[in-house]
Amino acid sequence: MLDLSGKSVLITGGTGSLGKELTKRIYESWPEVRRLVIYSRDEQKQFEMAQEYPPEKYRSIRYFIGDIRDKERLITAMEGIDYVIHAAAMKHVPIAEYNPMEAVKTNILGSQNVIDAAFSTGVTNIVALSTDKAAAPINLYGATKLAADKLFVAANNIKGSRDIKISVVRYGNVMGSNGSVIPFFQKKRKEGILPITDKGMTRFNISLKEGCDMVFHAMGNAWGGEIFVPKIPSYRILDVAEAIGPECEMIEVGIRPGEKLHEEMITSSDSFYTYDLGTYYVILPSTPAFRLDKFIAEKKAVKVPEGFYYNSGENTEWETVESMRELIEKYVN
Repeated sequence: MLDLSGKSVLITGGTGSLGKELTKRIYESWPEVRRLVIYSRDEQKQFEMAQEYPPEKYRSIRYFIGDIRDKERLITAMEGIDYVIHAAAMKHVPIAEYNPMEAVKTNILGSQNVIDAAFSTGVTNIVALSTDKAAAPINLYGATKLAADKLFVAANNIKGSRDIKISVVRYGNVMGSNGSVIPFFQKKRKEGILPITDKGMTRFNISLKEGCDMVFHAMGNAWGGEIFVPKIPSYRILDVAEAIGPECEMIEVGIRPGEKLHEEMITSSDSFYTYDLGTYYVILPSTPAFRLDKFIAEKKAVKVPEGFYYNSGENTEWETVESMRELIEKYVN
């Protein structure tokens, strides 16, 4: 059972949507957290977050300006830290396509810096945030996140005598997060026109709360090297548009560069190493740094069938227009 009371936590990308929700949840669940470090490079966002979580009231919070490209700054920030939640990334697909090396520097080299800094400072647990776009990637963002996933998983093999567990959580679109389709449609609704990339498009759907639950699950339960994947519903982009702007005209504008019609979180090639844990799936390393038989017995893990894959277009669970409306009202508005 995870208990962050008396522990020190650092969140990279801590001023983003997930970082702020994690901060809220940590203070709700573990008000006695010893230190919570918000690490990000945007001073304006840190200034704004400090209005909501002022250090005068939240005495354990620290705001660190820093880029994950800067290993020395990461080492300074991680001094005395127990848990690292790595949420910082360049995540906009078209921007990464246009600025490929910048995405590589942040998402791949920055991830290795997080690992190196954690190894240098005695961190005991890292949970890295992945994306469905890392499964069979067709765009640079997905490719850089797949490479980052590989770095975090493989880091468990080179930890030596260090007492550290490193895991990854992979999920789809976070409902209402910065840059996601729901706030975009809400803004466009005022113009009376909703641009639809492709009317057949589907996506996985997860709330910020569920995303945080996954991170906390990995922090408390990882053995090291797992990629955790949630069992979540999909939505059709037309249903989201109908839920937000039923009176709007919907115009198909075409798929953007590097975009898929359907997203995938587990590929058929992953099936050889994928287990069903009940609430979640988990993709294990091809050569785990732990006894596989013990893991299976303790977690009651069930191997998925060979060739199994998890695709948003062929999901068994779907949001409807009505359920999307309710979720938007609950989590976004």
